[in-house]
Amino acid sequence: MNTWIGHVPIPWLRESLLLMRADRPIGTWLLLWPALWGLAAASQGRPSWSLLVIFSLGAFVMRSAGCVANDITDRDIDPLVTRTRNRPLAAGRISLGAARRLLFFLLTVALVLGLLLPPMSLALCVAGALLALTYPFAKRFIPVPQLHLGMAFAWGVPIAWVAVTQTLTLETWLLFLAALTWTMGFDTIYALMDRADDLKVGVHSTAIFFGRFDLAAIGLLYLVTVVLLWIIGQRMALNGYYDALVLTALLHGLWQLHRIRHRATEMALRAFLSNKWFGGIVFAGFILGV
Repeated sequence: MNTWIGHVPIPWLRESLLLMRADRPIGTWLLLWPALWGLAAASQGRPSWSLLVIFSLGAFVMRSAGCVANDITDRDIDPLVTRTRNRPLAAGRISLGAARRLLFFLLTVALVLGLLLPPMSLALCVAGALLALTYPFAKRFIPVPQLHLGMAFAWGVPIAWVAVTQTLTLETWLLFLAALTWTMGFDTIYALMDRADDLKVGVHSTAIFFGRFDLAAIGLLYLVTVVLLWIIGQRMALNGYYDALVLTALLHGLWQLHRIRHRATEMALRAFLSNKWFGGIVFAGFILGV
């Protein structure tokens, strides 16, 4: 607990923040970027400040809710996994009832934020919340649960697009697919760190599914992401700045593959965390590409 949360003097608040992973903002960034891509693309590079604030807060709240829901679902599995055994619920530092109340509070805040959006966006928000909250169960039954996670993370694209234009277009769904394959790629990198423990406790991941072809699969997912982004740029007649930044994103993906070539845990973690820059590069492309 060598973070700012460790200095919070109120035990229930400290453990609630840890349960929300408030000290690890990477999850919020990775959930936020697809929504910001959608906002920037749909608004032709000029998203409104009000929508930027709503979606930023929404990403933090829904990522926190997803973490709490995940720990509630995995409360019997997390004590068996090295990386998760010290989480508040797994270690018994917070009660199941308190975790459920926290989840209810976060979902209520998310609903309030959703009510600030057009009705169609609100309906899509509800569908996105269902995707996020059911992901922990996907790990038990689906050989490629990162596909489910990718849909949950990428769902911010249509929500944001509708918030700007009140419509869904082919470009919306191409960008949704790009965000989905990107999420599958970076979460497969994350899953490399847990592969041995996941095999032991009997949950699925793409790191297990792809086996010795894991790096090739990650590379292919990143390549598909970049190709989809390039197609979107062509369809939207975006300029050379966009093309250059999409190329930069491709080079960043290749750098990640180089870092994880030996599948070392520390390198996998660094490559995974660097995806906040990948998302930012693509967002800058949509801002500068008009």
